Amino acid sequence: MKLLIDTHAVIWFITEDKKLPEKTRRIIENIDNNCYVSIASYWEIAIKQSLGRLDLNSDLEKIFRIIEETGFEVLPITVNQILENAKLNFHHQDPFDRIIIAQAIYENLSIVTKDEQFRNYKVPLVWEK
Repeated sequence: MKLLIDTHAVIWFITEDKKLPEKTRRIIENIDNNCYVSIASYWEIAIKQSLGRLDLNSDLEKIFRIIEETGFEVLPITVNQILENAKLNFHHQDPFDRIIIAQAIYENLSIVTKDEQFRNYKVPLVWEK
């Protein structure tokens, strides 16, 4: 399975937060699955931390290094994904979530997310409790 890990799931994964269900953690850890993190998630983490809305008790470089060390591949944002984003209905106003959804649709990825609003789009979701 090819998985795009939503920002909150990435944070919960690297911090071993119990908000990430154990079944979902095992899916992410399964070596048969290819896991991706959008560059938009890196940007979102940086913005939220700089605004004081996210405290990971570490500097950004270390956080990004930890994400990299998990083996997740960074998914860049391409022009075609932006064009896909422009086609999306506005069920969801968050620009980071919208580009993650567009990337998943364009790249044929399933999204690991708890966000119920993602169900409004034609994209496979993964969240096992």
